[in-house]
Amino acid sequence: MSIKTNADRMTEYGELKPAVINAKATIVVVFCVLCFQAARQVASSQANQAPEVVGVAVDIPGVVKGGTKIERIKEGFNGLDDPIGLMDGTLVFSEPGARRLHRMDTTTNQSSVLVAESNESHGVTQDARGRLISAQARDGSTRIGVIHPAGREVVLADNFEGKPFSRPNDVIVARNGGVYFTEPGLTVQQAEALVKEQGGKPLAPRLPPAVYYIPPGKAALRIEEKMIRPNGIQLSRDEKTLYVSDSNGIHVIAWDIQPDGLVRNRRNFATLEGRSQRDNGLGGIKTFADGMTIDNEGRLYVATGAGVEVLSRQGQHLGTIPVRCPPADCQNVAFSGPEKRTLYIAGAGSLYKVAMVARGFTGRAK
Repeated sequence: MSIKTNADRMTEYGELKPAVINAKATIVVVFCVLCFQAARQVASSQANQAPEVVGVAVDIPGVVKGGTKIERIKEGFNGLDDPIGLMDGTLVFSEPGARRLHRMDTTTNQSSVLVAESNESHGVTQDARGRLISAQARDGSTRIGVIHPAGREVVLADNFEGKPFSRPNDVIVARNGGVYFTEPGLTVQQAEALVKEQGGKPLAPRLPPAVYYIPPGKAALRIEEKMIRPNGIQLSRDEKTLYVSDSNGIHVIAWDIQPDGLVRNRRNFATLEGRSQRDNGLGGIKTFADGMTIDNEGRLYVATGAGVEVLSRQGQHLGTIPVRCPPADCQNVAFSGPEKRTLYIAGAGSLYKVAMVARGFTGRAK
């Protein structure tokens, strides 16, 4: 309608001939149709892709049966991170590169956009009030905040002692409303990309890699600053233990959580076996350990360069589910679906699933 109105107006002033108008209108219509078809094809491929078997699980007693199919159910996203099984049985996952959050029906695998502007959210968690809280990493607007429901967004923390966060990554909320999150800083490649975006201008000094705690209604407190690249974060079933993985370290680190939410008794909880073939330029031991989840027995599942490593409540290595997320490493894991008996793994723009013997922890979403 706008094309016709503009054309009519221009004809009145003798600026275009009808044939030219018709040609331009035809080009615009064809272009719009092609764009619509392309967008519809992308949406269709993301929502209705047939599962593809990409491997099989090894037997881990009580966890997963040997020979169980590892299926890719989604691909083609601009990054895909932190799936989280909500209490209503649906799955939410982030698409950082497109700055969106998606919700998926776990019975049909159909997904739709839940949050159209996520401020480059990576990790996501759900609090006792049903709100989604995310680690938002868009440079210049880094923060931890409520991202959903719409109209109830709020910033929980965007700085430490007056300095903005560099790149928040993963986040989990306790029952009392306190929030724990990781701040891994920039890889060499990420820093180079930002310098290029800024026209070659050097980056200003940034906060070092760390782990933080946000007490309800208060400012963020730094509780760890010794890791090379703190990444995934998780709470035990009883929320008395905090776990954090280090992408450039061999150990999952654990702390005891005190009544005030702060931590003590730092220790090496488990040793990871996976190694990545990639290099983020930060040194250390490149396990590329990332997101974590727990099951109803308290076992810990860690995404690493080897797949998903399964650890007992005592930190014993029980086995590895050999899922891969080419061309990178898998980034995060979550239980969801009926009875929380499906493990979802995200990374490199794709989403995978494995039917499990174990059941995800039913006491909270993440």
